[in-house]
Amino acid sequence: MDNRNHTLLTDLYQLTMMQGYFRMKRREVVVFDAFYRENPCKGGYAICAGLESIVDYIKNIKFDSEDIEYLRSTGLFQDDFLEYLANFKFTGSVYAIPEGTVIHPMEPIVKVVAPIDEAQLVETTILNFMNHQSLIATKAARVCYAAKNDVVMEFGLRRAQGPDAGTLGARAAVIGGCAGTSNVICGRYYGAAVMGTHAHSWIMGFPSEYDAFLAYAEMYPMNATLLVDTYDTLRSGVPNAIKVFAKLRDEGRMPKRYGIRLDSGDLAYLSKKARKMLDEAGFPEATICASSDLDEYLIQSLKSQGATITQWGVGTNLITSKDCPAFGGVYKLADVAGENKIKLSENPIKITNPGNKTVYRIYDKEGMARADLISLVDEPAPTGDLVLFDPAEPWKKTKFKDGEYEAVEILVPVFENGLCVYKLPTLDEIKETCKNEMARLWDECKRFENPHTYYVDLTKKLYDIKMAMIEEIHSRNE
Repeated sequence: MDNRNHTLLTDLYQLTMMQGYFRMKRREVVVFDAFYRENPCKGGYAICAGLESIVDYIKNIKFDSEDIEYLRSTGLFQDDFLEYLANFKFTGSVYAIPEGTVIHPMEPIVKVVAPIDEAQLVETTILNFMNHQSLIATKAARVCYAAKNDVVMEFGLRRAQGPDAGTLGARAAVIGGCAGTSNVICGRYYGAAVMGTHAHSWIMGFPSEYDAFLAYAEMYPMNATLLVDTYDTLRSGVPNAIKVFAKLRDEGRMPKRYGIRLDSGDLAYLSKKARKMLDEAGFPEATICASSDLDEYLIQSLKSQGATITQWGVGTNLITSKDCPAFGGVYKLADVAGENKIKLSENPIKITNPGNKTVYRIYDKEGMARADLISLVDEPAPTGDLVLFDPAEPWKKTKFKDGEYEAVEILVPVFENGLCVYKLPTLDEIKETCKNEMARLWDECKRFENPHTYYVDLTKKLYDIKMAMIEEIHSRNE
């Protein structure tokens, strides 16, 4: 966010492998796929985020003189390789699923097609941006789904793991559906709406709670939300807020938007009592906002208890994705100079899909997403009657007749031969993409407990190639 050079934001072994390829004069073009294996939070989907950071990083890869001198000081790198790095430019191609798109395990989110050393260099940084921001966008989408049509605000900067995580995480939270963030620098650099009320210290700095409320409401008539739990929510906070609202109403100075915020206690009980008090005082338009260690599960529970809260300030559990703090994306080699490559494992989920691939999303006649189909790039787009099958259990099949589905390619060009060909959308546009994507995903996939499995299938050609490669490797090792 501050235009730092991220070229050395990488693991050491990327550079040592680069030098190895340089010494062996290896420049063949390869294909790497960045993907993930399991949905975060034991959910039924994830939200793609981080592409803007990846684009900015690749555009600005440059080993400056200080970088070169630092690498020289390690004693690991030879002069001719350092000279190569000093003149390094990324010349490859990158394909990616746009930010805000719903994504699923095992499908390429980012695909790099580049000379082997270049493709190796960008691995760590791509994963760093993709993993963190997709994680927070996914968590935000879950929180907003629990809140239904209520306003959700991201309030987590002070608890984030550093300024970049707090700021890029806030941006990702907005992608996932948050109305805005308390993080001012996120608003400055990324165009997010900035939101907030006041702290308990504001109340404590005045002779009385009433004086503090009145001063705040008079200063901010466009949005006077008063924090009512500093001393006693129902005996002091809410009555004093009502007293302030009544004074301003009687004087013809009623704030355009107004309400209260609850930050502790039994939020369901307090919100219902506060709602009754506000309504009886003639302030049915007053909003009730809540904070206090919220997450999707607590919001869902509070709503089921009849809480009268319509605005939610979610901090720690969102910005850190506290219950699932890592996304788990990986970056695997799939093709070397046109030759398919596969990684095997005793764990079936770690077996990769070979080849240069793309991804199609299959929508039914109602416009709902039914499955994703991974295809080799040299295969034609799906047309006519379509049969999808589960690669793990190929006897499970879904059939679509011609005209009953739409196949949309969701992996799009971002860089071609080192030049960026992708127009970055605004944050509001990305947020709208996410909203539309979530609307086309079945509620059964969005539920928190035992979500429906969304299928990511392989074309018959890709499946056959994968099975043949597995059989060949096993035969060689017998």
